[in-house]
Amino acid sequence: MKKILIAIDETKSSKNTLSAFSNEIRRAEEVILLHIEQLEGKSLMTAMLGDAEMSTLKESLRGTAHKEMLDRKAEEVLTFYVRELEARGQNSIRTIVTEGNPVDEILKVAEEEGAELIILGESRKTLLNRLFTGSVSRDVERFAKVPVLIPSVFPSCEEPYSWKDAYLAFAVFTVIFAGLFLFGFMVR
Repeated sequence: MKKILIAIDETKSSKNTLSAFSNEIRRAEEVILLHIEQLEGKSLMTAMLGDAEMSTLKESLRGTAHKEMLDRKAEEVLTFYVRELEARGQNSIRTIVTEGNPVDEILKVAEEEGAELIILGESRKTLLNRLFTGSVSRDVERFAKVPVLIPSVFPSCEEPYSWKDAYLAFAVFTVIFAGLFLFGFMVR
Protein backbone atom coordinates (compact mmCIF):
# COMPACT_ATOMS: atom_id res chain seq x y z
CA MET A 1 0.00 0.00 0.00
CA LYS A 2 1.21 3.44 -0.81
CA LYS A 3 -0.89 5.82 1.30
CA ILE A 4 -2.83 4.88 4.41
CA LEU A 5 -4.98 7.28 6.39
CA ILE A 6 -5.28 6.49 10.10
CA ALA A 7 -7.92 8.52 11.95
CA ILE A 8 -6.98 8.78 15.61
CA ASP A 9 -8.09 10.30 18.88
CA GLU A 10 -7.36 9.70 22.55
CA THR A 11 -9.67 6.70 22.96
CA LYS A 12 -8.75 3.08 23.62
CA SER A 13 -10.36 1.97 20.37
CA SER A 14 -8.03 4.29 18.48
CA LYS A 15 -5.02 2.47 19.92
CA ASN A 16 -6.28 -0.70 18.22
CA THR A 17 -5.52 0.96 14.90
CA LEU A 18 -1.82 0.56 15.68
CA SER A 19 -2.22 -3.20 16.12
CA ALA A 20 -4.29 -3.44 12.95
CA PHE A 21 -1.66 -1.49 11.04
CA SER A 22 1.20 -3.62 12.40
CA ASN A 23 -0.59 -6.94 11.86
CA GLU A 24 -2.24 -6.29 8.52
CA ILE A 25 -0.17 -3.69 6.71
CA ARG A 26 3.24 -3.60 8.44
CA ARG A 27 4.63 -0.81 6.28
CA ALA A 28 3.32 1.75 3.84
CA GLU A 29 5.04 4.28 1.64
CA GLU A 30 3.26 6.99 3.63
CA VAL A 31 1.03 7.05 6.67
CA ILE A 32 -1.20 10.03 7.28
CA LEU A 33 -2.32 10.45 10.87
CA LEU A 34 -5.53 12.46 11.06
CA HIS A 35 -6.84 13.98 14.29
CA ILE A 36 -10.16 15.83 14.21
CA GLU A 37 -10.75 18.41 16.89
CA GLN A 38 -14.26 18.37 18.29
CA LEU A 39 -14.87 22.11 18.63
CA GLU A 40 -18.28 21.72 20.17
CA GLY A 41 -17.38 18.80 22.43
CA LYS A 42 -19.09 15.44 22.37
CA SER A 43 -22.61 16.61 21.75
CA LEU A 44 -25.36 15.87 19.29
CA MET A 45 -24.58 19.21 17.61
CA THR A 46 -21.62 17.72 15.75
CA ALA A 47 -23.50 16.37 12.75
CA MET A 48 -26.17 19.08 12.75
CA LEU A 49 -23.94 22.06 11.98
CA GLY A 50 -23.88 23.24 8.40
CA ASP A 51 -20.86 24.76 6.66
CA ALA A 52 -21.82 28.33 7.60
CA GLU A 53 -22.37 27.45 11.27
CA MET A 54 -19.12 25.46 11.42
CA SER A 55 -17.22 28.36 9.85
CA THR A 56 -18.70 30.78 12.40
CA LEU A 57 -17.84 28.41 15.26
CA LYS A 58 -14.25 28.03 14.04
CA GLU A 59 -13.86 31.78 13.76
CA SER A 60 -15.35 32.47 17.20
CA LEU A 61 -13.05 29.91 18.88
CA ARG A 62 -9.84 31.14 17.22
CA GLY A 63 -7.40 32.37 19.89
CA THR A 64 -9.47 31.16 22.87
CA ALA A 65 -8.23 29.03 25.76
CA HIS A 66 -10.57 26.24 24.62
CA LYS A 67 -9.00 26.16 21.15
CA GLU A 68 -5.50 26.23 22.63
CA MET A 69 -6.42 23.28 24.85
CA LEU A 70 -7.74 21.36 21.81
CA ASP A 71 -4.52 22.12 19.92
CA ARG A 72 -2.36 20.90 22.83
CA LYS A 73 -4.41 17.72 23.10
CA ALA A 74 -4.12 17.12 19.34
CA GLU A 75 -0.34 17.57 19.53
CA GLU A 76 -0.07 15.10 22.43
CA VAL A 77 -2.19 12.50 20.63
CA LEU A 78 -0.29 12.86 17.35
CA THR A 79 3.10 12.73 19.10
CA PHE A 80 2.12 9.47 20.81
CA TYR A 81 1.03 7.83 17.55
CA VAL A 82 4.05 9.08 15.57
CA ARG A 83 6.39 7.60 18.18
CA GLU A 84 4.48 4.30 18.19
CA LEU A 85 4.58 4.02 14.39
CA GLU A 86 8.27 4.92 14.26
CA ALA A 87 8.98 2.26 16.88
CA ARG A 88 7.22 -0.23 14.60
CA GLY A 89 9.45 0.69 11.66
CA GLN A 90 7.27 3.16 9.77
CA ASN A 91 9.36 6.04 8.45
CA SER A 92 7.19 8.29 6.31
CA ILE A 93 4.52 9.74 8.62
CA ARG A 94 2.58 12.95 8.12
CA THR A 95 0.12 14.49 10.57
CA ILE A 96 -3.02 16.49 9.83
CA VAL A 97 -5.31 18.24 12.30
CA THR A 98 -8.76 19.33 11.16
CA GLU A 99 -11.91 20.57 12.82
CA GLY A 100 -15.49 19.57 12.26
CA ASN A 101 -17.71 16.57 11.73
CA PRO A 102 -15.46 13.47 11.98
CA VAL A 103 -17.18 11.53 9.18
CA ASP A 104 -17.01 14.43 6.73
CA GLU A 105 -13.41 15.28 7.64
CA ILE A 106 -12.15 11.69 7.33
CA LEU A 107 -13.80 11.24 3.94
CA LYS A 108 -12.58 14.64 2.70
CA VAL A 109 -8.96 14.10 3.78
CA ALA A 110 -8.94 10.55 2.37
CA GLU A 111 -10.04 11.86 -1.01
CA GLU A 112 -7.75 14.91 -1.02
CA GLU A 113 -4.70 12.85 -0.03
CA GLY A 114 -5.46 9.92 -2.33
CA ALA A 115 -5.48 7.38 0.50
CA GLU A 116 -5.78 3.75 -0.56
CA LEU A 117 -7.00 2.57 2.85
CA ILE A 118 -8.61 4.16 5.89
CA ILE A 119 -8.03 2.71 9.35
CA LEU A 120 -10.08 3.96 12.29
CA GLY A 121 -11.19 2.67 15.65
CA GLU A 122 -14.66 1.50 16.56
CA SER A 123 -16.48 3.12 19.42
CA ARG A 124 -18.10 0.92 22.00
CA LYS A 125 -21.42 2.75 22.06
CA THR A 126 -24.56 1.01 23.17
CA LEU A 127 -27.21 0.28 20.56
CA LEU A 128 -29.47 3.02 21.91
CA ASN A 129 -26.66 5.57 21.93
CA ARG A 130 -25.69 4.59 18.37
CA LEU A 131 -29.29 5.07 17.22
CA PHE A 132 -29.29 8.67 18.45
CA THR A 133 -25.74 9.78 17.70
CA GLY A 134 -24.68 7.45 14.90
CA SER A 135 -21.36 5.72 14.50
CA VAL A 136 -18.42 7.47 12.87
CA SER A 137 -16.71 4.22 11.90
CA ARG A 138 -19.83 2.75 10.33
CA ASP A 139 -20.65 5.95 8.44
CA VAL A 140 -17.10 6.22 7.10
CA GLU A 141 -17.27 2.57 6.06
CA ARG A 142 -20.58 3.18 4.30
CA PHE A 143 -19.55 6.28 2.34
CA ALA A 144 -15.81 5.80 1.72
CA LYS A 145 -14.59 5.25 -1.83
CA VAL A 146 -11.64 3.17 -0.58
CA PRO A 147 -11.47 0.14 1.74
CA VAL A 148 -11.93 0.82 5.46
CA LEU A 149 -10.34 -1.27 8.20
CA ILE A 150 -12.08 -1.10 11.58
CA PRO A 151 -10.34 -3.27 14.17
CA SER A 152 -12.64 -4.75 16.79
CA VAL A 153 -12.16 -3.93 20.43
CA PHE A 154 -11.73 -7.03 22.54
CA PRO A 155 -11.54 -7.06 26.32
CA SER A 156 -7.92 -7.36 27.32
CA CYS A 157 -6.26 -9.03 30.28
CA GLU A 158 -3.64 -6.29 30.13
CA GLU A 159 -6.03 -3.64 31.41
CA PRO A 160 -5.24 -2.59 34.98
CA TYR A 161 -7.52 -3.73 37.76
CA SER A 162 -9.54 -1.14 39.61
CA TRP A 163 -10.20 -1.12 43.35
CA LYS A 164 -13.71 -2.43 42.56
CA ASP A 165 -12.19 -5.47 40.85
CA ALA A 166 -9.95 -6.13 43.86
CA TYR A 167 -12.86 -5.72 46.28
CA LEU A 168 -15.04 -8.10 44.26
CA ALA A 169 -12.25 -10.70 44.04
CA PHE A 170 -11.71 -10.48 47.81
CA ALA A 171 -15.44 -10.79 48.50
CA VAL A 172 -15.79 -13.84 46.26
CA PHE A 173 -12.72 -15.45 47.83
CA THR A 174 -14.09 -14.79 51.32
CA VAL A 175 -17.48 -16.30 50.50
CA ILE A 176 -15.92 -19.41 48.95
CA PHE A 177 -13.47 -19.85 51.84
CA ALA A 178 -16.23 -19.35 54.44
CA GLY A 179 -18.45 -21.84 52.58
CA LEU A 180 -15.71 -24.47 52.50
CA PHE A 181 -14.94 -23.85 56.18
CA LEU A 182 -18.60 -24.27 57.19
CA PHE A 183 -19.00 -27.29 54.92
CA GLY A 184 -15.97 -28.85 56.64
CA PHE A 185 -17.66 -28.48 60.04
CA MET A 186 -20.92 -29.95 58.75
CA VAL A 187 -19.29 -33.04 57.28
CA ARG A 188 -17.73 -34.07 60.60
